[in-house]
Amino acid sequence: MSDTARRVPAFDTAVPNVARMYDFMLGGKDNYASDRDAVGKLLEMAPEAPLRARWNRAFLGRAVRHVAGQGVRQFLDVGAGLPTQENVHQVARAVAPDARTVYVDNDPVVLAHARALLAADPQTAVIAGDLREPAGILANPRIRELLDFTRPTCILLVAILHFVPDSDGPARIVAAFRDAIAPGSYLILSHATMDGAPPREAARTSDAEAVYDRATAPLIMRDTGQVTRLLEGFSLVEPGLVHVTAWRPDGPARRGFDAFLGAVGRKG
Repeated sequence: MSDTARRVPAFDTAVPNVARMYDFMLGGKDNYASDRDAVGKLLEMAPEAPLRARWNRAFLGRAVRHVAGQGVRQFLDVGAGLPTQENVHQVARAVAPDARTVYVDNDPVVLAHARALLAADPQTAVIAGDLREPAGILANPRIRELLDFTRPTCILLVAILHFVPDSDGPARIVAAFRDAIAPGSYLILSHATMDGAPPREAARTSDAEAVYDRATAPLIMRDTGQVTRLLEGFSLVEPGLVHVTAWRPDGPARRGFDAFLGAVGRKG
């Protein structure tokens, strides 16, 4: 069995799945009792977790609109998760109708739902791929059919790298995508953090991590300095690396701890 095959998770509804947990927090219906139970445990520690998931999703929308507004017409969403409202291709096309999007995930439930949704859309594709093996993703022939990496491209790593432990080299992963894209390309990144957390919640970080230890991927919180190092090689769009609710909000910045750092970087 190949290393890639070993890393594709088996379909087991009894094991909480991080994509389905996120779907549940966003109000979706593609989840099972194990996922809802795991989210319930998170809510005991962080009652605002679903609201924070929506804030992170809203950041994705604002960031994609910004990048599409800069003339980028190609989007590669790695670790895309289950389809929900305001997907990348929908947001991008609202700005640029000719935008093309490829979604990548290694979860069989995600792949099945996304392919069913987008089967008749010639400007989008859904492929199986493991974030930890960026070379395999970048060499995928379906991606190469739809995206031209000699032209500006936007890579999205939104709410995914906090499921990659240091031993799997998150900086290596980001660097591989950075090196593959042309100058004028962008990276949209968000990452879970406890920077700025209320003391009571910060004290229970290990409890939250324990919930994910029983799911399909661990949760690794990183601070601002650690996330900044993941962004090496990119010039950050103002306001830089900030909490997602503070990244170019549509209205007054929301108050409260949002648990995610976000940034948009441009490759010079």
